[in-house]
Amino acid sequence: MHSFGHRFNTLIMFSGFLLVLLWSLASVTDIFNVPSVHGRAEVLKINRFRKQLNGNDEVTLTLNMSMDLCSTFTWNTKQVFVFLAAEYETPKNSLNQISLWDHIILNKDQAKFETRIVCKYPLIDQGSNLRGKKIKLVLHWYVMPKTGRTIADMMVMSDICVPQTYT
Repeated sequence: MHSFGHRFNTLIMFSGFLLVLLWSLASVTDIFNVPSVHGRAEVLKINRFRKQLNGNDEVTLTLNMSMDLCSTFTWNTKQVFVFLAAEYETPKNSLNQISLWDHIILNKDQAKFETRIVCKYPLIDQGSNLRGKKIKLVLHWYVMPKTGRTIADMMVMSDICVPQTYT
């Protein structure tokens, strides 16, 4: 007969195998989910556009945002991290990306909203490259599952043009 230790080891190994198999099946089901995210962001007001003492440009914005991230939620979704970024090019860098607003959505009930916000973080450029610059507002989201890989996606919301003069 087998000893108690051998039986216990067999039970633990079989349980571990079943757990890994279930996690794998749960992760595979998320591959077939293709979310359709809808959203828009419009700049209501450029609150301040100034040159800082160190020579960097700084812009603060008021935005009207609406989004529907309900389709990102499945039975395997733990939370969705979403942020709005300003993206633009300068002679020094081909892509500058600055986060303006972020939020963690914990359930499907919170995934659809419309809000007016003053950006959490100011848009600060290293140098004076923002005058007259066209900036894209891009919504990024990361779906964090209970098991499996994190899914990342993005969509361009709108474009804004920064004024030529400081306010």
